[in-house]
Amino acid sequence: MTYSFSFPSVIILCLLLHPIIAQQKPCLFEENMGRQGLVEVQSVIKQVLVELKYASTDNFMHQNVYGCLTKAFLQKETVAKLAHAQSLLEKEKPSYRLLIYDAARPLSKQWDLWNALPQYPPNIRRNYVASPQEHSIHNYGSAVDLTIADEKGQAIDMGTPFDYFGKEAYPKAEKELAEKGILSKEVIQNRLLLRKVMQKAGFLPIEYEWWHFNAFSRAEAKKKFQVVQ
Repeated sequence: MTYSFSFPSVIILCLLLHPIIAQQKPCLFEENMGRQGLVEVQSVIKQVLVELKYASTDNFMHQNVYGCLTKAFLQKETVAKLAHAQSLLEKEKPSYRLLIYDAARPLSKQWDLWNALPQYPPNIRRNYVASPQEHSIHNYGSAVDLTIADEKGQAIDMGTPFDYFGKEAYPKAEKELAEKGILSKEVIQNRLLLRKVMQKAGFLPIEYEWWHFNAFSRAEAKKKFQVVQ
């Protein structure tokens, strides 16, 4: 059987298929990371959830910074540590899963984040966004921003949103804020659980962000890996 289409029908069909074709177009950032040997996290750790905040408007810039970059990529060694952390979490709370907010970050996107905070002088800005000239450990695929999700896939209460620029997000200030009643006992327990599984798996926390963990020091990451493009 042969089918014949009128010219207007062909135009309409092309218009209908265009969004599908556009969605299938490869993402250059993701392709580059794959070529550099980074691993797409969910292809290895099925339980982990991914919601890249910079690929949405739910971030401090209130705009999609990452564009087509929607998958979480990390170095192989970092993925192995993350798999261990997920396993440890399941032993503590069988229905809980890690929820990734940010992973490997192309250097061009690091500049976008850095330039979005002109209100802070560089010495203060570094507390929230690493200088692109010095590179973030995210730029080496060796840092991850994440939280814990419950059995419904919802983030548990950590006291502040991701990328909150204030003392309430500082791990180093938790004891003081708990004593003042600013952070609840539940929030402290949730943060301690996240740090416990991440540190046991070999990650390093930082002082100013409860969600940020490094698989390697900056110096070690620079020696082992190339900057993500």
